[in-house]
Amino acid sequence: MNLDQSYSIVIPLYNEEENVSLLIDAIEGIMGGFRYELILVDDFSTDRTVKIIKDIAAFHVVLIELKKNYGQSSALMAGIDYASGDYIITMDGDLQNDPSDIPMMINNINENGYDLVVGKRRKRQDNLLKTFPSKIANFIIRTTTKLNVTDHGCALKIFTRETAKKLDLYGESHRFITLHAYINGARIAEVPIKHRARQFGVSKYGIGRTTKVINDLILLLFNQKYLPKPIYLFGNIGIATFIAGILINTYLFIEKLMGYPIGGRPLLILGILLVFVGIQLFTTGIIIDLLMKTYYESQKKRPFNIRNVSVF
Repeated sequence: MNLDQSYSIVIPLYNEEENVSLLIDAIEGIMGGFRYELILVDDFSTDRTVKIIKDIAAFHVVLIELKKNYGQSSALMAGIDYASGDYIITMDGDLQNDPSDIPMMINNINENGYDLVVGKRRKRQDNLLKTFPSKIANFIIRTTTKLNVTDHGCALKIFTRETAKKLDLYGESHRFITLHAYINGARIAEVPIKHRARQFGVSKYGIGRTTKVINDLILLLFNQKYLPKPIYLFGNIGIATFIAGILINTYLFIEKLMGYPIGGRPLLILGILLVFVGIQLFTTGIIIDLLMKTYYESQKKRPFNIRNVSVF
């Protein structure tokens, strides 16, 4: 244990009145020997969550109350923005994550020099409505990126301060926070942790969130592969579409020369449409490419992150 290091534990809460006191006690019992702050971000709960925190909160506890229900991603961002620790730990407030896993994860990130250590839930205690969409998303990420993490939905994670502060979370993208860090160049490890069934309250996850998660996943994959070079996506698709249209029109032109009527054939409409769509996609790629350059240059950003500079 490095006593010089400090830790910020960020937990978003929404209607967890039955869990919050048990959560605070459990974390105090585990983290008593560490320098830490417990940042509880209330996402506009409609029950007694805030009142209970104010009644029992003591040293180490920080309560951030949001003005309305913004969602878990925004609540996490609010907590991470406030956090001052050398390492930032995130977890859910429903007691399904076991705080006793935190010291093991701290040792792992200290000893091996990772930027992020992610929990992998053993014997996950959730129903099919939560596990099935999660398995699909995990499979898509593993097959479309080089990130070999099997449980992106696990909330228990420990970041270096620099890694956490660079995260930008919107929509439902907190579910892909590991992919965000990976895109920024973080070194990541996954370790098995315990997972407990929810005892109090109800899950905030429903099947209706699946489409939001899919949209955020598609956006993240685009950002990873094509954000600095959108012309490679739109340009390639545009060229392929344009060539398909030209081939169709060439075929119809030859048939016209051979005396076959082509004026009423749907294939002629498709050929012309593909030519124009191909041109439009290619020009769209050029426009977005110019917008990306404006985005980076106007904010003095660079499309890369430097890990370290050594001067000898």
